[in-house]
Amino acid sequence: MSAETKHLVLAAAVLAILCLLVGVWVSGATTRLAQTQAEKQGTAVASAADEGYCTGELKVILRRVLTSCGLVKGGSQRGCQPLQAKNVAAMAGDDFNALFEPLADRAAIVQFDQDSADLDVAAQSLLDETFAAQRGASYFLVVSRASLEGSVTYNRDLSRNRANAVLDHLKAKFSDPDLEQEVGLLWLGKEFAQLDRDFCAWKRSRGQEPCSAAELNRSAFIAWIDCRL
Repeated sequence: MSAETKHLVLAAAVLAILCLLVGVWVSGATTRLAQTQAEKQGTAVASAADEGYCTGELKVILRRVLTSCGLVKGGSQRGCQPLQAKNVAAMAGDDFNALFEPLADRAAIVQFDQDSADLDVAAQSLLDETFAAQRGASYFLVVSRASLEGSVTYNRDLSRNRANAVLDHLKAKFSDPDLEQEVGLLWLGKEFAQLDRDFCAWKRSRGQEPCSAAELNRSAFIAWIDCRL
């Protein structure tokens, strides 16, 4: 075998070995990437806990709100209006409100002036405090309402504007990269699930002021919820 032939054979062998090594490296990197993604997914699932308030009914509603009408994606704002809300809840208004009673220590009620969707200083402060107290929870639920004065259509729009005011403030105040996957909006207008005066005892942005049913329902209920969906 000539020297030239030997060189060619040696070069071919080296090239084959290099190709084999590259294949092994690529395969290993792919496996490691898949494992890392699986671990991340597992962690995300594991981070959600079934707290005592995570009833089956609450999970159903939370899942529907977050997947169907509440998540913010691609910079667009979405939410459920009253007619959709009745379908999301699939229950009477009093039963819907009762779902949140176990959240009394975690939730807050941000109140608005009549005919207004502007967050005053007290409302902003309570919203900031509530959102900052995530405590490992996965989903931030915003349920906005309007009092009984005015037309149905007007109060639907007012309720939606109140929910969006909460969301806009959160986006401006907090640099949370996961915000679009965390916040669920549900606006109820005046048609569904009006709060009764029992909720006046909850943490409110106007907790030092008199509380009637009308004043209470010019509001947005806000709470971090951690349920394994």
